[in-house]
Amino acid sequence: MSNLPIGPDPTLRSDNLRMVGKLVVVAALMFGFGYALVPMYRAICDALGINVLTLAEQRAATGSWSGRGAVNTQVDTARSITIEFDANVRGPWQFKSAQRSLSVHPGEMATVEYEFTNVQNRTMTAQAIPSYAPMQASPHFSKVECFCFNEWTLAPGETRRWPVTFVVDPKLPKDVTTITLSYTFFEVGGRVPPAPKGTT
Repeated sequence: MSNLPIGPDPTLRSDNLRMVGKLVVVAALMFGFGYALVPMYRAICDALGINVLTLAEQRAATGSWSGRGAVNTQVDTARSITIEFDANVRGPWQFKSAQRSLSVHPGEMATVEYEFTNVQNRTMTAQAIPSYAPMQASPHFSKVECFCFNEWTLAPGETRRWPVTFVVDPKLPKDVTTITLSYTFFEVGGRVPPAPKGTT
């Protein structure tokens, strides 16, 4: 007759308990690390002088997307930058900004609205591409919300309005006092009308 022990091996049971204990500790550490990520991220941003707000935080701070943006502790109130808004079209439709210019402080979030009307008697799809002047301002102009690069389909006579929410980096060179944000709106895959006769 065999002398094998009956029932679970005490050594195996002890090893299992140790493994369960290690897994519980690892799970607790992972949870703690995930919980601490947000405060760590904020602390690092503050230490490096980076002020990044999520869209949810902006909405919570302002209560809406309209008007000026969230309170920013890095706004340079000693400087004012004039932002000029330019709208160009390729084709017979209307495209314009709600205002020609806006004065902002570097670090201050602001919003401007653009309006597009399809005056043609057919449905069309178009998109916009932005550009900046002077060129050295481009890396310092950040758009939080923008309609550019998306394709938009409008029915005949339809009008749409889109907000552009932006902020100018306080590191913008001191000699730049005016930035022109220019959009060119063109039909995607459509017909671009020839230049009027008599023009070159």
